[in-house]
Amino acid sequence: MSGSVCSCSTVCTLKGVQRRSYAAFKSSILSLRRNGRQSTATRASSDPDTKTLETMRKFSEQYARRTGTYFCVDKSVTAVVIKGLAEHKDELGAPLCPCRHYDDKQLEAEQGFWNCPCVPMRERKECHCMLFLTEDNSFRGEDTTISLEEVVEATKGMSGVQP
Repeated sequence: MSGSVCSCSTVCTLKGVQRRSYAAFKSSILSLRRNGRQSTATRASSDPDTKTLETMRKFSEQYARRTGTYFCVDKSVTAVVIKGLAEHKDELGAPLCPCRHYDDKQLEAEQGFWNCPCVPMRERKECHCMLFLTEDNSFRGEDTTISLEEVVEATKGMSGVQP
């Protein structure tokens, strides 16, 4: 690994406020949308292929069910992460975590540590992206499903992962 450091605005802001109320969490999401700001998971030159987006959506649902985890109560967070995973899958050939900064994305994807599900998720059920939330997480929703339409609608107008 090349010393990955988080550089996202949405997810880390949300992750950092886990002790705050849901109202503060929702306010952060709405503020970012109004201001046109997007997380690293949402800045790139092209949208992912629909087939890849569907593959990452299905993977996320299956993994959540298999691990007893849940999607975020605000499904737009889930949608943004799924879109970021799909973009990295198209760009790098692997679903590299879209919520981190990498000096060399291709090298990180080849090493596999941060490919979803990343090692921290597989070993300790710690998901930095808030895609897979444990039952005790205050931002956990009740769902382990999200439709392709929900992903597309929630990420409409977002340009993708950072090159």
